[in-house]
Amino acid sequence: MSAKLDSSAGFHWPVRVYWEDTDAGGVVYYANYLKFMERARSEWLRALGFEQDALRDEAGVVFVVRRVEIDYLSPARFNDQLDVVVRLHEAGRASFVVRQELIRDALCLATAEVTLACVHATHFKPVKIPSPILQALAHAT
Repeated sequence: MSAKLDSSAGFHWPVRVYWEDTDAGGVVYYANYLKFMERARSEWLRALGFEQDALRDEAGVVFVVRRVEIDYLSPARFNDQLDVVVRLHEAGRASFVVRQELIRDALCLATAEVTLACVHATHFKPVKIPSPILQALAHAT
């Protein structure tokens, strides 16, 4: 499975579950779902043409999670091959919301809605999302 960027179907990022992701019973620890989703969002931004370290160093902005709501529907287990989906839900001037899913073999294991705020890289106050990113997000809906 490889990453796919498709505005209608969302961005798909493959994740394999390793022992380190699970508890003693081989079930993915709940907080690791958030890690998988974070990786997918980072790769989604990269696929849109934005490296997060360059955004910090050159544009002086970083994206931080302001809010997350997650529903755990079914457990992921050791050695599962997951598909983590990112879809832009809405974009504002200084934040945007994505909807994410963790899928195994067409079964949705978890869904989340994540609000990301654009903040100044040094003092962490909200700032306007740079226009090139807003333009890319407009094409990602």
